Amino acid sequence: MTARKRSALTRGQLPKYIPYAIAGAAIIVAAALMSVIGFNAFGWGVLSAVLFAAGWVATTAAVEGVRKAKDRLATSLVVGAFLVALMPLVSVIWTVLVNGIPGLVEPGFLGTSMKGVTGVQDNASVANGTPVLGGAYHALMGSVLITLWATLISVPIGLLTSIYLVEYGQGNRLSKAITFFVDVMTGIPSIVAGLFAAAFFGLVIAPGTKTGMVAAVALSVLMIPVVVRSSEEMLKIVPNELREAAYALGVRKWRTIVKVVIPTAISGIASGVTLAIARVIGETAPLLVTAGFATSINTNVFSGWMASLPTYIYTQIMSPTSPSNPDPSTQRAWAAALLLILLVMALNLGARLVARIFSPKTGR
Repeated sequence: MTARKRSALTRGQLPKYIPYAIAGAAIIVAAALMSVIGFNAFGWGVLSAVLFAAGWVATTAAVEGVRKAKDRLATSLVVGAFLVALMPLVSVIWTVLVNGIPGLVEPGFLGTSMKGVTGVQDNASVANGTPVLGGAYHALMGSVLITLWATLISVPIGLLTSIYLVEYGQGNRLSKAITFFVDVMTGIPSIVAGLFAAAFFGLVIAPGTKTGMVAAVALSVLMIPVVVRSSEEMLKIVPNELREAAYALGVRKWRTIVKVVIPTAISGIASGVTLAIARVIGETAPLLVTAGFATSINTNVFSGWMASLPTYIYTQIMSPTSPSNPDPSTQRAWAAALLLILLVMALNLGARLVARIFSPKTGR
């Protein structure tokens, strides 16, 4: 009786091992076809996935019906789209890791600059197999200082603007105008921000002024709309009941904002600010026209040209230290690219950590 019930319940359903069998068959058939037309690992994987999806849907339609087959087809399309979107990311990460790790672990890369490094050292390194001289310490310090000053400029302006839009604007003409210009600033090309900062300081100080502060102002133009938008959305989701409760106790509006609204939304605000920093730390075009190029360490953002990781990568690739032996410069560029990705990853992880620490506590 039990066996009959089980067979009746499982009748019209595919056994659990069928997907694995179809996958194995798809891999074998795809390998055979690729061996005829010229084997390629990428093509083999794509063809195997297509054959598996077709076989799985056809088998499901024959055994379980058209309705179930349509569900399997939709599932295959969704998973396939996810894998296609994931492939470029995996490819970029793998390429940067393979090419960047040898340069990143090179002695002195994180602790020295390019001052005094010429093509003679690179030629000797290639000829003798000695370690590649020259590092990215000056570029790392430049990126950190420029981004720090850009954050100090952008966060107060962006946060105060979002507070006005949510707490005081209430749909008036000024708030609508601010919202419009913020939307426009969100879509401007980064090179335009660099040209604006260069032109502004050219009028205020002198034409052709290139310092870390000019670069920080250019990056702040890109950061401010991101901070405004993220902070505005976080302030909007604060329940009005909290504001009304504070007003009922006689608390003034500015104090309610400082003591109630901002602490409630601080998690999302901090996460948005961190993501804005991660968005601009890798910008190259604005820094090319505002900070210039440097081979030595400069920690004064108000004077002199200042290197950064994006411009360091650009110069190492476009203008190798030794044109006849560009491999050392290419190694430095890949190592700096990996370092920049690690910085962005650390900032994103920091945003998640800040959001978790400052998020409102629930429960008793």
